[in-house]
Amino acid sequence: MSEALVIVLKDVTLITVDKSRRIILNGHIVIDGSRILRVASGSPENVPQHAKIISLPGRTIIPGLINTHAHLAQSLLRGLAEDLPLHSWLCDRIWPLEAAYAGEGDQADGYVAARLTIAEMLKSGTTCFLEAMLTHRSGIANVARAVKEMGIRACLGKLTKGQESSPLEALRDARDKDLAHMSIPSLLSAHSEHDGASAPSSSPSSRIRVWAALGTPRGAPISAYAEVAAACRSRGMGITMHCAEAPSDPGIIAASYEGRTPAQFCADAGLLGPGGKTVLAHMVHVSVEKDGGVLAGNPGATVAHCPASNLKLSSGIAPVQGLVAAGVNVALGTDGAPCNNSYDMVREMHLAAMLHKGRGMDAGAVGAHAALEMATVNGARALGMEGEVGSLEEGKRADLVVLDVRGLWAAPWDVEEVKGGGMDPVGLVVGCCTGRDVEMVFVDGRMLVDGGRLMGVDEEEIGIAARRAIRGIRERSGVTAPAKEGWVIE
Repeated sequence: MSEALVIVLKDVTLITVDKSRRIILNGHIVIDGSRILRVASGSPENVPQHAKIISLPGRTIIPGLINTHAHLAQSLLRGLAEDLPLHSWLCDRIWPLEAAYAGEGDQADGYVAARLTIAEMLKSGTTCFLEAMLTHRSGIANVARAVKEMGIRACLGKLTKGQESSPLEALRDARDKDLAHMSIPSLLSAHSEHDGASAPSSSPSSRIRVWAALGTPRGAPISAYAEVAAACRSRGMGITMHCAEAPSDPGIIAASYEGRTPAQFCADAGLLGPGGKTVLAHMVHVSVEKDGGVLAGNPGATVAHCPASNLKLSSGIAPVQGLVAAGVNVALGTDGAPCNNSYDMVREMHLAAMLHKGRGMDAGAVGAHAALEMATVNGARALGMEGEVGSLEEGKRADLVVLDVRGLWAAPWDVEEVKGGGMDPVGLVVGCCTGRDVEMVFVDGRMLVDGGRLMGVDEEEIGIAARRAIRGIRERSGVTAPAKEGWVIE
């Protein structure tokens, strides 16, 4: 063991999600600096005198949750786009609001929004995320700064459009006034400045990777996508793209790209590899037979399943059970606050575990264990981090979450009950918990949440700054949320 701070969490249930899927009912985990040194049953032995030992009876530890589709800037827009279908939601509310972000330094709307989102993520157990589409007005520098300050792990997808893409886009996008900042040179510049792949492991920059983020294919030439893909592969950058989210998307893709299905378009545009990382968000309206085979044949491809967002925007339900059966890696994402109202990945796991049983009238579909895998090991694989995070294993980064499961809502949960054939610990976490049950969060061995509160962060000030920022955004954009018809706000 090194002389760095050693932390021992003992008397705890450990859901490792390791290769053997071990669940240790009375165990301990030893954190040595930024790494996990030991995961074992029973009481810890040979612990150095300088170690900090924390006894956690009645708690459960899971790997840090990985959100593979999140819009950080949209936390400020919570509640401003209710009960709208996707295209109206985008064109009439979200894009005009995002185009009105402004400010600098601590007053920059993108920085304020990122801090708000990261605070919510950490407090509900997310330790790593993929930002789905960073706009110019949000500012990648603003978000990178917030990531470094608050200690979370991040892949930042910068909105990018090839040189030919704008004239043929089918939907009006208010953000296109900043089109010059969505270029490939702008992406490469952001990668050079903010990607921390080569930074020392102790540096805050090492927790950041820069990705390209692409919009849904709606008529822009396939060459524009191929151009971005080639640039990304030259730098080893990941790619994330919204795809086949709305019911009309497959028809638009087929009509615009010579009959291709969504996955075929991605493959022919070079977005699926070889050797790269690609996260396709939503993939609601795809053929398991046609698209599933294409994706499964590209091991660097992942589908980010966003059940809450797809339901709220009336987009539909992704055929997750069929995609998994076809061999596709499926991870989990919350999307943004206006289309989910929450960044709580524990809630998202619960919905994913329940939704597909009803969709297929199959009680064995998906379920709690599969949902936990989507939010941990599958997410790590999606981001190319499976050797570092996603499970509780010796040598991996110490990204983990402690859940307090002592409440009445979990009764009669007890370790001895499990031994006697009682409740499965995974079913308890996914079926009964929410993010508000998170007691502690560690990233890189550093405790960021303790007692359900952020450490070293003024939570009240984050809320004050958010309320101040959204007033300015609403004034500049002219977008407001009307009261629900038939309801009166006095």
